[in-house]
Order: sequence, then structure tokens, then C-alpha cells
Amino acid sequence: MNYKFCAKTDTGRSRDNNEDSVAYDEMTRLAVLADGMGGYNAGEIASGMATAFIKSELSRWLSEAGESAKLREVRRAMEICVDNANLSIYNAANSNSHYSGMGTTLVMGVFREDKLLVGHIGDSRCYRLRGGELQQITKDHSLLQEQLDAGLVTPEQAATSSIRNLVTRALGVEEIVLLEVNEHSVEIGDIYLMCSDGLSDMVDDATIGKILCIQADLGEKAGFLIEAANEHGGRDNISVVMVEVTEAVDKRGFFARLRGK
Repeated sequence: MNYKFCAKTDTGRSRDNNEDSVAYDEMTRLAVLADGMGGYNAGEIASGMATAFIKSELSRWLSEAGESAKLREVRRAMEICVDNANLSIYNAANSNSHYSGMGTTLVMGVFREDKLLVGHIGDSRCYRLRGGELQQITKDHSLLQEQLDAGLVTPEQAATSSIRNLVTRALGVEEIVLLEVNEHSVEIGDIYLMCSDGLSDMVDDATIGKILCIQADLGEKAGFLIEAANEHGGRDNISVVMVEVTEAVDKRGFFARLRGK
């Protein structure tokens, strides 16, 4: 399988600064997105620390471990790396009064041939487009999601809820944080979208799915998503990381392929 990566971020129409941060490493097939929170520019600091730390440490581990690393080992490496990033942000928040209370959501993915390990904290999401059908493959760590799960509100009510941005889990807020990690099978033709709530709050899933189905390259689709969020108000920073899965080009010669070698 061949993996193509693309990332874009935009301040939106209502904010003066961008507290989102995105990163990816194509060599190790790692993608990271964080949406910061906190006063002054603390959210920007938290999200930047998270993506920089995780990209640096985890991509190095993945490179050294190679393709022979088992999924459980990759999962554990993700958890350790996030634990260390969490502690770094937490310590920074407690050593500088301007950074007090800062934190960030997180969504990250590691692609291993035909598998994806996706981890998340908070309400930044990962979607998968397969066969023209869009599916959210992460579940928000938020008060609103808990109310939905308990049947206290309907999806229609949730779309306009005043508590939709209250997360129940964030990186850097406490000394210990739990990264939720799930494994998914990957198929040729899949498109994966990681995004901050600046996209998912502004653009409904049906519209996101339609944009991802447009005949355009990955960068253009990312631009269309950000444009749609801005057209619907752009009340927050908007960030996306996209990954497209295609069939790997067979570089063997004709006679080698013919002999099945």
C-alpha cells in the first residue's frame, strides 16, 4: 500500500491566533493533530509542544523499530510517548503563570501496512471515507458525547448544544492522561481525515463526505474543507490532516512479475 499525506491549518474568521497544530512524518506513516486551549497564547504552546514532541519521539522509535515491530509494541510506544508529552505540557503549565491551565486535545494515527492504530484525547476526530461512505472512527471525550450515550439528548439537539466544546479529557491538564487507542483495518481507496472541532462544529458529516468524494487531489480537498468551515462561520481555528491509501506501484521488471518473483 502507498500512503499520501497532507496537512492544512487556518486561523478561521473569528480568532486572532491559531491554537491548532498539525504534523506528519511520511517515512514512518505517522500523523498528529492537536487543538490547544488556555489563556494568553497558552493553547498554541500546548498544541505545538504536543505535535512536536510526538512527531520527534515516536517517528524516531518507529524508524528504529522498523516494519517488524508488532502492533502491541507500536501501541505501547504511542502510549509512552503521549504520557511523556502530557507530563512536559503539565510541568510547563505549572512553572509559568501565563501557561496555567493550558492543555490540548489530540488525535494521532500510525499506519502499519494494512492496519491503522488511531489514538485520541478530547474531541479532535478521525474519519474514514470508504466506498463513498464517511464514518467517524473516534468517539469524542466530551460532556455532550456522554449525554448522547446516555440518551439525554438527540443528535439533532447535540448539533446546537451550548456544551459541545466541553471536553472530559485533555493532554497536559493533569499529571496522568489516558490515550484511547483503537485498531482499524485499512483498504486501498480509503481516505482518512483527522480534524479539529473547528471543522466538525462548522460542517456536518454529510457535507464533509461529499467534499472528500470530489475528484480532486488531497491538497485541494483539504482546502475545500477549510473553505467550507469558513463559509459556515469559521468561529474557530480549522485544521485537517488527510491520508489517502493507494495501491503501491510494482517496481519489479516485467519478466520478474511474470515469474511471480
